[in-house]
Amino acid sequence: MTASLPPHRPIESCGIIGNLQSVALVSTDGAIDWCCLPRFDSPSIFASILDRQKGGSFRISAHAEGQNRQLYLPETNVLITRFPRPDGVGEVLDFMPVLPEQPANGQLAPSKIVRIVRGVRGTMRFNLDCFPAFDYARIPHRVEIRRWGAIFHSEAGRITLVSSAPITVEDGHATADFTVHPKKSHTFVLRFYEASEGDPGEPEPVDEIALLDGAVRFWRSWVNRCTYKGRWRERVVRSALALKLLTYRPTGAIVAAATCSLPEEIGGVRNWDYRYTWIRDAAFTVYAFLRMGFTEEATAFIGWLEQRASEQERVNGPLNVMYAIDGRHDLTESHLDHLEGYRGSLPVRIGNGAYNQLQLDIYGELIDSLYLYDKYVSQISYSLWRQIRQMLEWVAANWEQPDEGMWEVRSSRQQFVYSKLQCWVALDRGLRLATRHHDPGLGPRAGVLRTVRRLENPRRRQPPHATRALHLAHRSADAAHPRPHHGNPRLR
Repeated sequence: MTASLPPHRPIESCGIIGNLQSVALVSTDGAIDWCCLPRFDSPSIFASILDRQKGGSFRISAHAEGQNRQLYLPETNVLITRFPRPDGVGEVLDFMPVLPEQPANGQLAPSKIVRIVRGVRGTMRFNLDCFPAFDYARIPHRVEIRRWGAIFHSEAGRITLVSSAPITVEDGHATADFTVHPKKSHTFVLRFYEASEGDPGEPEPVDEIALLDGAVRFWRSWVNRCTYKGRWRERVVRSALALKLLTYRPTGAIVAAATCSLPEEIGGVRNWDYRYTWIRDAAFTVYAFLRMGFTEEATAFIGWLEQRASEQERVNGPLNVMYAIDGRHDLTESHLDHLEGYRGSLPVRIGNGAYNQLQLDIYGELIDSLYLYDKYVSQISYSLWRQIRQMLEWVAANWEQPDEGMWEVRSSRQQFVYSKLQCWVALDRGLRLATRHHDPGLGPRAGVLRTVRRLENPRRRQPPHATRALHLAHRSADAAHPRPHHGNPRLR
């Protein structure tokens, strides 16, 4: 199918939908530019945000050109892309259905994307173009027309597209032209099947009203748990809904971001894969959930964390900097040299080579959130407290080490002030937890109390190695902060 390549859209022009297992980015022109199924860290099926020609997309847009806008149904993650034109107005409602309860035994819920095209005013003509590119555009596919739509076959899996409009095939694309009238609609349901699932067979009938009502009911029921009632509630709720989309329901993990290889600066090389669980990012997300009254997400993450803390395969200290959402440790990084990158920003990376770094600050951020959970929600288990105690003993013995820090520098380790500060936070909150758990021997036994006092007053007489660590941390602060990607590293 030959067509001129669309320009690269600003990243902020995309809305987001999800099902607590993965997400899809939907641009203001109605194209799904990024989606990995069935999980956040699965290979992409739509990645035109990283390569306009080969990446794959699923576009539904008005035939006539014009300025579009996006909004959400209030208090939901149901996205509306509106197409106002002189002769009429149409809109596309996008969402991914979420089951009311998580399937048993860690099984994944069906991976579906529902797209409802509705007429608002006048008669509107729309075009559909669906072209999946399996496994980061590395595996070809073939398309088969069925009476209910189309099915895409590949070695990496299958995709069914149930369509209420007639589908045609051209060069691997499934296309359709259709018209919508006021108060009328067309519905399209895309579903991904893994290769192990075999032939999908006949899809179930589509009830668009039930699907939409179910999605709205789920999200509004979740929002009703928010305890914030202040003047900024609408914005707080919208932020909470975005954070909720980054949670991985089967395990309780929380990803740092839903995308990979979007550049920190256009044309730069700092293009990382953030579809994993950073201890630091997740700890701050848990803190935000707690402040808003969403305790179930915090409880689920703590359950995931307790499993990680009990594992013996460790790279640097009691915890790794990051993990896969299923708890895997090895996140070996590789390049996708066949993709052009967002606005030419290369390389395109999957995996993350920082997984084996030492970042001392993670213990402060994590134990602070655990302390708040223990104090205001529910007391942590004794087994988790024992693991925290081991972390504290390790921090007390290793806080003077140089590390890669929150900046994740990929050169040599340095002494970062922020790392030392968070070591103090970890030990301080740990002593408070010890008091709450009636463990008065923690401080004297592990040297924790002595280390806290040293960190609280660096001008006191210190052992030579501790004095040098604190001095180097202060001296290197100026060198660490002026770099161009600075600011909050969680804004990836």
